Amino acid sequence: MTKNSKVLDLVKDIATPIASLCGVEIVDLEYVKEGGMWFLRIFIDTPEGITVDDCERVSKELDEVLDERDLIKQQYHLEVSSPGLARPLKTEKDFLRFSGQTIKVKTYAPINKQKNFQGVLTGIESGVVLLDVDGGTVNIPLGQIAGARLVPDLDW
Repeated sequence: MTKNSKVLDLVKDIATPIASLCGVEIVDLEYVKEGGMWFLRIFIDTPEGITVDDCERVSKELDEVLDERDLIKQQYHLEVSSPGLARPLKTEKDFLRFSGQTIKVKTYAPINKQKNFQGVLTGIESGVVLLDVDGGTVNIPLGQIAGARLVPDLDW
């Protein structure tokens, strides 16, 4: 387990109940070094979407607790935001919620001789993501997914 994953596990344990009290869910967390500075990024969402006020409220509550517990020794910047249009999908709940939408999936190992897929998410059954790719169904075990994201429909 890396130092970053330990930090993320600790932060997730603290952030999840705070987010819940604020009426939002944690979608993803990042702890990265960019340009010589550390960033702790928390991505939040609700089925209705989020507002700047939601981000501000979670940021304020989380910042107070993180400062009090002093878990992260180096200086960092806390950012709380929406996951954006290309929202990551990580849990069975995510795959159920976004059924019918176009997604991109990358797998750890090849399935049908490929590791990258794009298609319409048709659901998840017994831990297997069902993806309609060009009229055929590709079954992708959740444990084999290295990453999955919504593909934004920019046809406005």
